[in-house]
Amino acid sequence: MISGRRGRLPAPGGNAQFDRLTLIGMVHLPPLPGSPRSNQSIETVVNRARSEAEFLAGAGFDAVIVENFGDAPFAAESVEPETVAAMAVVVDHVVRAVDIPVGVNVLRNDAVSALGVAAVTGASFIRVNVLSGVLATDQGMVAGRAHELLRRRTAISAKVKIAADVHVKHAVPISQPNIVLAAEETAHRAGADALIVSGTGTGAATDLATARRVAEAVPDRPLWIGSGVTARTVRDYLEVADAVIVGTSLKRGNRTMMPLDARKVRAFVSAAKASRRARKK
Repeated sequence: MISGRRGRLPAPGGNAQFDRLTLIGMVHLPPLPGSPRSNQSIETVVNRARSEAEFLAGAGFDAVIVENFGDAPFAAESVEPETVAAMAVVVDHVVRAVDIPVGVNVLRNDAVSALGVAAVTGASFIRVNVLSGVLATDQGMVAGRAHELLRRRTAISAKVKIAADVHVKHAVPISQPNIVLAAEETAHRAGADALIVSGTGTGAATDLATARRVAEAVPDRPLWIGSGVTARTVRDYLEVADAVIVGTSLKRGNRTMMPLDARKVRAFVSAAKASRRARKK
């Protein structure tokens, strides 16, 4: 496993495997049944997701996140039952296919459904775009509902971890524009197990200085970089963060919904490994 940020305080109640994640690959699903652009059977969706997850795991990634990226335009919060069902089917196949942790993100912000999918399929964690605060998005105002999510996790006795975005991409923070304060609130008041800092949009580079400020302010939570990481920049990001989430830069033509480019995946993992060797010297 490729090591990220060093010297971080241990998270309270931490999970060793979760805390050690470094390379997290995205499995962007095509439109699921019921979504406006859906034109593939669930079998086709499952086969592609399983194949991509297996390739990422085999290449050296520590975890993958399964996300309904193709379902745009997204519901702000609760998604339709058929979306939850499709996500559960896909995630179940991915969990069975790989021996690395699997995460779930139900866009735009249906954290309770993501938790349910993760709990019944054996996925390890969920990504929550807005766990704390209020943000203006292209879906309208989205408010964090940490109280509901964490109480639900307790009620069903789920071991699922929560990785939460701070000032998530494609959004403008309303309730707390200071990202350091927003990070502290997301970790310590909303109960996130890991924090994610991203750029302004999908594939956009994350500001290193901002990530560093968050890492310094909240040293007892893993920090993940949520967008814009490439083979050329992964070393810089892993000097600041514990893990990087990467998707778009691994795709053909750097287009998010295109298939994985095998050469880009291997080059990315090689660059990350080189970063580890350089830090050990």
